[in-house]
Amino acid sequence: MKKIEVKVVVIGGGTAGLAAYRAAKEKTDSVLLIEGEQFGTTCARVGCMPSKLLIAASEAAHQMQHSAPFGVFVDGKVRIDGKKVMQRIRDERDRFVGFVLDAVEGIDKQDKLLGKATFIDEHHLQIGDHSIVNAERIVIATGSRPSYPAVWNELGDKLIINDDLFNWTDLPQSIAIFGPGVIGLELGQSLHRLGVKVFMFGMGGQVGPFTDKDVMEYARKTFSDEFFLDADATVKEMIRKDDAVQITYVDKQGKDQIIMVEQVLAATGRRPNVDNLGLQNISIELDGRGVPIADPFTMQTSVPSIFIAGDASNQLPLLHEAADQGKIAGNNAALYPKIRVGLRRTSIAAVFTDPQLAMIGLSRKQVIAKLGSCSCFETGVVSFEDQGRSRVMLKNKGLLHIYAEHGTGRLLGAEMIGPQAEHLAHLLAWAHQNRMTISQMLDMPFYHPVIEEGVRTALRDLNAKLKLGSAMINQCMECGPGC
Repeated sequence: MKKIEVKVVVIGGGTAGLAAYRAAKEKTDSVLLIEGEQFGTTCARVGCMPSKLLIAASEAAHQMQHSAPFGVFVDGKVRIDGKKVMQRIRDERDRFVGFVLDAVEGIDKQDKLLGKATFIDEHHLQIGDHSIVNAERIVIATGSRPSYPAVWNELGDKLIINDDLFNWTDLPQSIAIFGPGVIGLELGQSLHRLGVKVFMFGMGGQVGPFTDKDVMEYARKTFSDEFFLDADATVKEMIRKDDAVQITYVDKQGKDQIIMVEQVLAATGRRPNVDNLGLQNISIELDGRGVPIADPFTMQTSVPSIFIAGDASNQLPLLHEAADQGKIAGNNAALYPKIRVGLRRTSIAAVFTDPQLAMIGLSRKQVIAKLGSCSCFETGVVSFEDQGRSRVMLKNKGLLHIYAEHGTGRLLGAEMIGPQAEHLAHLLAWAHQNRMTISQMLDMPFYHPVIEEGVRTALRDLNAKLKLGSAMINQCMECGPGC
């Protein structure tokens, strides 16, 4: 075994790991980046970027197929070449991964080590069968992987995860997707619009990331009107039959239905890659899923010299959050024991379906947990169905809920489905991070005619409902959470 001594070790060469490495390297030259499989971020390889390439292709097809309401007609049938769709996705995906690999290539050779890392104790790691690393401080940035019931493996190569989809050389005729969450909805709607027969199944009625029942119900109806979506499905059997998969489910009338599909996509969530790190060999506090618990402002775990960042932390599995967490963890690993609180931005999330889904700040569930169900907050509402610019573009589907605090009038958060929700979410997130009140937000400029005027309508609705002043603040403080 080769023995290596270093001040800071970063386990994982993805978004969080690379950010942690760069941050630590600014403070000390003694940094080692360990990667167990292959360099290249989840976002570039199998996440954000290839999924957006698939979405872009589906949008092009959808626009051509639905131009008639504008008086624009496409003569003949729109033809979708699945091989060319997937070729562009793979080519562009590889290009994005190449940018990441170029950045990794620029890292000094002595700062990189390939091999699976396992904790021996709080300061020693075994790397594969070739090295023992003695590290003063360690950052865990091992990312996450798709999670699904083990019994599904009986489907063999008919079962895929999103990682596999982007290696397709052609589009299938049909697919069953389990999980109407972020990944399932984006991929499912895109495949449907590219001519694939899609069957989407969920559990418990959950659609997307929403906690607001009205917004989630709007999303459920919108997507189920476009393709098959049973958000609370009863699937009785799923078995492989030759080169297909036979699924038996119960329909809304309580009758058994049997379908045959070419592929089954498991989009039932992801799990942090921490279960094979040898955490049992160190005394570290874990949550119910076996993930190290960390301070979200320092990324420090219960072992003071060990930090965690990115999807591995099970906090907010998003690229920009991973980058922020990695920077915080890397800085603090290098500065330890003089750690610092890092910048944590307002939470923002978007789903690139049509219409888009987005959430900023506190979700409705988090607002209730913070303030209680004692009417200490109010909801501003707008439907995009009659919103001017949205109707002009025939994108007039959507519902926006904005939450604000009685007494102070401060913006708390928002959940939405609607046209260009990714942009509306940014406006609201910036206002939230600046701790603006609803009244202050209404003083901001709104051009005409734009979709953002829908935000103003919701703000006006909310402002009219709010009860402001110190008496209301005191009343809510006395009431407290959970009342």
